Amino acid sequence: MNKQMQLIETMKLWEQAECYDDMASVADQYVLATDTVISSEFSNLFSNAYKNVVGAKRSAWRVIFSIEAKGVSSEYVDLVRNCRSKMELELQERCRHVLDLVENKILTRLSQDDQESIPFFQKMLGDYSRYMTEVEGTGDERDRLSAQALGYYKQAENAAQHLAYTHPIRLGIMLNLSIYYYEIANLPSKACSTAKKAFDAAIEELDDLQEDSYKDSTMIMQLLRDNLTLWTSEQEPDNSDQDSQ
Repeated sequence: MNKQMQLIETMKLWEQAECYDDMASVADQYVLATDTVISSEFSNLFSNAYKNVVGAKRSAWRVIFSIEAKGVSSEYVDLVRNCRSKMELELQERCRHVLDLVENKILTRLSQDDQESIPFFQKMLGDYSRYMTEVEGTGDERDRLSAQALGYYKQAENAAQHLAYTHPIRLGIMLNLSIYYYEIANLPSKACSTAKKAFDAAIEELDDLQEDSYKDSTMIMQLLRDNLTLWTSEQEPDNSDQDSQ
């Protein structure tokens, strides 16, 4: 077994064991070994490793942020604030690490003819910039990160133009771009129009959907529809008082 295959199989093993920090560490080794090939198999393993590592920190940050927002007694204020700050620093550090690997170590090794990997990794750049924006609060740095996330998503969207509307990568880009508009840019109408356009275009091509991507594509389409339903309902005026009269 050569080094490349050994690293891939090790990542799979850690994935099965749900040891995502270890999986991410091996993914780093793979990226930093200049003789390894950035294959679709590796791309998915790399993405899953950091999705779980950073996802756990995002979830932890949300819990602590929620506790702080609800209010705690004065003796616990500093404790909660310090825990939140610690989690923010760890999350930002991880995100910057992923951004550096993808932009400087992975994308630079891909062929410009690689029609799937380029938009796949550009979407990752948008995602991890968005994650950093989530915890930044307000100010110039948040504005910079927000603009950075949007720029990467737009690059990914442009790079995916040749893919079918039902392709999981193209659908994933549009899903996360719509989430960016809703959660980061505070543009619910833009979020809805982006999600609806992607969903409607995919529906028209559903009969041509490839069997090997059917599960992934339909799952993302369901997420687009669920978000669209939720966001649309939240924009509707509350007529409960009028109805009760």
